[in-house]
Amino acid sequence: MMSVDEKRIREFAYQIWESEGKPAGQEDRHWDMARKLAEAEALAPKAAPRKRAPAKPKQTQEPKAAALPGTVKPAPAKKPKAPKKPAAG
Repeated sequence: MMSVDEKRIREFAYQIWESEGKPAGQEDRHWDMARKLAEAEALAPKAAPRKRAPAKPKQTQEPKAAALPGTVKPAPAKKPKAPKKPAAG
């Protein structure tokens, strides 16, 4: 039976092999890289599950620029309407 560590090393080695385009003759190098990754993973402190941040309260939109007294805001440009298609018939 394969240990968890061996299984993890095998998974890493396969991922490395695939990421390099599945070259032949690189098994030893891939296995060595995978072993180092698995060791580093085993030594890394286990991260606590991330807690979702509470939802931020929605803020009302403020006008981007307050109009000065006595100024007129330009009307937004309107899109031209598409001509209506004649009724089929």
